[in-house]
Amino acid sequence: MNKKQKKWLKRILLALALFFTVMALDEFGVLASIFGEPGALYASFALYLIPYLIAGHDVLLKAWRNIRRGEAFDESFLMAVATIGAFAMIFFPETEPHMAEGAAVMLFYQVGELFQSYAVGKSRKSIAAMMDIAPDYANIERDGAIVEVDPDEVQVGDIIVVKPGERVPIDGVVVDGTSQLDTAALTGESVPRHIEVGGEVISGCINMTGVLRIRTTKLFGASTVSRILELVENASEKKARTENFITRFARVYTPIVTLAAVAIAVVPPLLGMGAWADWILRGLTFLVVSCPCALVISVPLSFFGGIGGASRLGILVKGSNYLEALSEVDTVVFDKTGTLTSGTFGVVGVHPAGGIDGDQLLAMAAHAEAFSDHPIALSVKKAYLDEAPADSGRIIDQARIENAAEESGHGVKATVDGHAVLVGNDKLMSAHGISCPDCELTGTILHVAIDGAYAGHIVIADTVKDDAAQAIADLHAAGVERCIMLTGDREEVARSVASDLGLDEYHAQLLPGDKVEQVERILDSARGNLAFVGDGINDAPVLTRADVGIAMGAMGSDAAIEAADIVLMDDKPSNIARAIQVARKTMRIVHQNIVFAIGVKLLILALAAVGIANMWLAVLGDVGVAVIAILNAMRAMNVKDC
Repeated sequence: MNKKQKKWLKRILLALALFFTVMALDEFGVLASIFGEPGALYASFALYLIPYLIAGHDVLLKAWRNIRRGEAFDESFLMAVATIGAFAMIFFPETEPHMAEGAAVMLFYQVGELFQSYAVGKSRKSIAAMMDIAPDYANIERDGAIVEVDPDEVQVGDIIVVKPGERVPIDGVVVDGTSQLDTAALTGESVPRHIEVGGEVISGCINMTGVLRIRTTKLFGASTVSRILELVENASEKKARTENFITRFARVYTPIVTLAAVAIAVVPPLLGMGAWADWILRGLTFLVVSCPCALVISVPLSFFGGIGGASRLGILVKGSNYLEALSEVDTVVFDKTGTLTSGTFGVVGVHPAGGIDGDQLLAMAAHAEAFSDHPIALSVKKAYLDEAPADSGRIIDQARIENAAEESGHGVKATVDGHAVLVGNDKLMSAHGISCPDCELTGTILHVAIDGAYAGHIVIADTVKDDAAQAIADLHAAGVERCIMLTGDREEVARSVASDLGLDEYHAQLLPGDKVEQVERILDSARGNLAFVGDGINDAPVLTRADVGIAMGAMGSDAAIEAADIVLMDDKPSNIARAIQVARKTMRIVHQNIVFAIGVKLLILALAAVGIANMWLAVLGDVGVAVIAILNAMRAMNVKDC
């Protein structure tokens, strides 16, 4: 509870203490014995006015300011009219006094407002925690000393120093040091991530152990932390259809019930259907019950809680309208590379032949590819070095290599340890009269020949993400009818990935424009909303066209993140199902609050109109319904079961 709320609570507690003191004096006849009749009535009027003004003076001022601005019809206006009217019943001495009810309505309304303020503050904490990722400074070495500068002053290529316990202020690459990074605020991942020289670091992470020197790759304004803060700050601007409906509903509903209350108070006594005091009291009771705060508060709070809860899972939703759209998704379309797969080549198979072992085959290929920067060559060299024991000191010894050269775009040739080595595709082998077998594995086949004899082949492929298969299974379990993959890759690669992951449909060898056409076709056949998941620049048009665009935030392109409606900060496709579950849970809570609040309100309004509901029941109908709806809305923040 913040300072403002604590001060507010003290004011309410003081007012409550005074209220119950006055009530006790009135009920036990102390006022009557001191002031007599009707002096006791006016004494209780004056005494009840004290806690009423202590608790509600700000409500009265707000109502007055809104009336002056021409915006009279809100809950402050309803509370002011109803409570002042209750006190005004003193002008009808023949009725029971209603000052106590007037003061109680204001007191309990303020209790409800305080509870609402606390609930909103609590729901903001997860998003406020996001705001704490903003770094206050960056460390730069100047003349041998570390100097703190504003992050905006750091240029691309500068070397920054991040000490243990500090946040990484700007995206970059580690040039010195090893450490563990706490990425929980960004990705929701509780396990620290190991980082060493050459590793990419995103801003907002906390450096836990060693000192890191990082070469920046972006300006602060374009770094991950800035993008996240911008997304969070703009999230509340985009309201869901349900939220907009409630806002419009309140604007129409409030003046209607105000006029209805006036009609209840004035028309029946004019027609001779009863005493003015009775009908005025019914009208005032009707006003108290009619306050729409349960709806106006709980529905936006539910959406806010859902967005905040999702952010704790590393899922950034750019607005409640996207959360609502996500809850209605029944078709999910994936890009392949970088979304379902890691987006980097890796050796997935080494198949030696002709009496050579796998390690020798990989060593010959890695040395022959030593001078190439092609992604395939890099993956072969990485596999050779990574498979060595940690203490082996294995390197690619360039002294062993002679006459290395590209071979007509189909591979490389080199002399390694005096042996003529060819590494490349089947066309390279055919050009040198060497026959090579097919491989049952799907991927790029790199054939190797030594001294004119076939020595085996290495299979290189874009590896499927660890949780991709689970992501598809979770989506099907969540009720998503179709999971479809679109890719520019070859047919056989797409078929293999689709089969391994259990996808319902795939389309291969697509250009960016073809992906848009495919999404248009799928949209025509989808019963619910369509979500597209991608990470590349070429995915931006499709992300925009889909009902819900979901981007991979950690490694995704800026264009994809900008075009998307939802960003997964940890790049895990399995979080898509969790995002859908959060969205559906939020919408269930929203609908529960709407039905409950309107249902109870209509019941008590009817009872108030016929004179069955008194002012005390009106207080329960207003404050009680609001508190229950707020408590229900706060469940949207709990995402542990999603």
